Amino acid sequence: MRAEIVSVGDELLKGERVNTNAAFISRALAGIGVPVGRVIACSDHVDEMVSVFAESLQRADLVLVTGGLGPTRDDRTKKAAGQLLGRETELNEEAYQNLAVRIKTYGVEMSASLRDQAMVIEGCQVIQNTRGSAAGMIIACGEQFHNHTLVLMPGVPSEMKAMMELTVLPCFAALSDTVIRHTPVKTLGIGESGLAKMIVDVEDCLPAGTTLAYLPHAAGVNLMISTIGRDRDEVDRDNSSVVEAIVLKADKYIYATSEVTLEETILGMLASKGFTVAVAESCTGGLVASRLTDVPGSSSCFLQGFVVYSNQAKHCTLGVPEETIARFGAVSEEVARAMVVGCLEKSGADVAVATTGIAGPSGGSPEKPVGTVCLAIAHKKGEDLRSRTLVMQGDRQQNKLRFSEAALRELWHFLRQG
Repeated sequence: MRAEIVSVGDELLKGERVNTNAAFISRALAGIGVPVGRVIACSDHVDEMVSVFAESLQRADLVLVTGGLGPTRDDRTKKAAGQLLGRETELNEEAYQNLAVRIKTYGVEMSASLRDQAMVIEGCQVIQNTRGSAAGMIIACGEQFHNHTLVLMPGVPSEMKAMMELTVLPCFAALSDTVIRHTPVKTLGIGESGLAKMIVDVEDCLPAGTTLAYLPHAAGVNLMISTIGRDRDEVDRDNSSVVEAIVLKADKYIYATSEVTLEETILGMLASKGFTVAVAESCTGGLVASRLTDVPGSSSCFLQGFVVYSNQAKHCTLGVPEETIARFGAVSEEVARAMVVGCLEKSGADVAVATTGIAGPSGGSPEKPVGTVCLAIAHKKGEDLRSRTLVMQGDRQQNKLRFSEAALRELWHFLRQG
């Protein structure tokens, strides 16, 4: 069984929204052994949708559509599907009753446009919406489209995800005779070409049904090892053998071989050592602290963050000597080192990391161009104090993200080295 995903909405084509629905659906289908061959973004125009749906149904056993099922005039997915298949719509009583209860809760009266949310294409299997108003549909498309199946779901992520988990995945899991396993290998501090050179022998000897994809990011490159087959044990064995071979070649750059973030990995390392952490930030403006505290349970390790953007704040809050700032400049390893020592003293943390840099677009010089960041890290009372200067390229938002990534990378290296 092969699938295609069609994401409907002019906002996707205009770049106003990121297509997160397709990523979720692809991962979910992989879990039941259904590979996705294409992801297509389609406009709200009926003729365009009819054409795209028809093309996808000719190729794929399963076509999943998100978007265009709402109550407004630009929601035309149901009309396009009915026109393609030559079918009318009918009222689904269960969907209507669910809708009536929902709108009563919000104190809204039933209108014609809301009632239309319970209208479904005749002959379909209705997917009840437990998070919203528009019913979803699983439609058998008949011999005209090789008995392939069209699935219509809302574009609201929470509604789509509930439909996938409660109805769509259970429905098609039993029909799939393949197994897919994706394993990420997450790295830091190495580029795509360097990593490719390091694992060339592994890549040249991939088992049948296994592929390797490179996914560059701000601080390195991740790999995705994917294996597809019919025997679960064989798929798991082949996939694991490739991951293990890569780890042997590139271990010092790898921080995870699972779907965990760098922040989760770092907090796990801190917890295992019984360490607490604090951060002192200038150029990153609290982003390092924000990323660490995005992880549930981070309060067990994360104590405090200082955003000391001005020179005065660096001096008054963390005790950075004014003469150090005057002599070396706010963006310097000397200031970063003073910041991290002050952070340790003020917070009482076991480990601290500090950032000071030039995010841009102005403020740079030939000696310290835009994109320069100075990092410092230390353990207790300034012991094992380290600092480093890096230069990156990007706009202000990119640089802030890359600075924060560099700070977390240095913290990971620091903790890994004991």
